[in-house]
Amino acid sequence: MTRMVYYHKEHETVVENTRSLMPKEELLYDLAELYKVFGDTTRIKILFALYENEMCVCGIAELLNMTQSAISHQLRVLKNNRLVKFRKEGKTVFYSLNDDHIFKILNQGLEHITE
Repeated sequence: MTRMVYYHKEHETVVENTRSLMPKEELLYDLAELYKVFGDTTRIKILFALYENEMCVCGIAELLNMTQSAISHQLRVLKNNRLVKFRKEGKTVFYSLNDDHIFKILNQGLEHITE
């Protein structure tokens, strides 16, 4: 009987230690939302394209053989999630990755699935 109590106490300690190390619920929600954005092949293609070159909507649309409207919609999702940034040059808007973290996330995912 004491042995069961010992393991139960050990279990409680592990649970409490782990609970204290878990990120806050809001952060976990935001992280899950970020990973949802990576769940779309078109958005992944756009991110890889923007890693290679800064591009405008029409260039991305041509590259992916899609409409500019469809690309604009996906760029809006990426922009809202702070994965891409833009700059204007006259009337043309150029998009690029927001920072190096995005490509690192993509590369780590590729490494994981190709191991």
